[in-house]
Amino acid sequence: MEEKFKRLPLRSGVGIVLLNKENKVFVAKRIDNPKNFWQMPQGGVDDGEDYLSAAFRELEEETSVKNVKLIKEIEGTTSYELPDNLLGIIWKGKYKGQKQKWFLMRYIGKDEDININTKKPEFLEWKWIDISRITEVVVDFKLEVYKELQEKIKKIIN
Repeated sequence: MEEKFKRLPLRSGVGIVLLNKENKVFVAKRIDNPKNFWQMPQGGVDDGEDYLSAAFRELEEETSVKNVKLIKEIEGTTSYELPDNLLGIIWKGKYKGQKQKWFLMRYIGKDEDININTKKPEFLEWKWIDISRITEVVVDFKLEVYKELQEKIKKIIN
């Protein structure tokens, strides 16, 4: 990592582990990385916004989903740093990665109501997958975050 990037802060973010009634996890494929990588909804926290409000806003902005029930705020935070090839590009070069607060939520709507074709679409497609598979589909620089989440979620839902 170049010296100028080492000094950059981590962006404050949130993530949502969205479960359906079968405890499958919502994942989507990003428009800006259409390889076979999938991620859970996540995004930045706006100035003056608390984490939970940011999580509900991001979920709706990315998926049109509003019909959810909060199961649990996941303990602690997770963080990741961007790979060198993305530093200075993502987030207008202001951050070297993200420090995230995650929330576990239950989707209580119908699949037909999920719409990723939003005002500012971020995803090409979405699907429900087993919690054991989230580490198989995620981009490599977020792998440790997803491993940690996977363990915490399994303890909560089992």
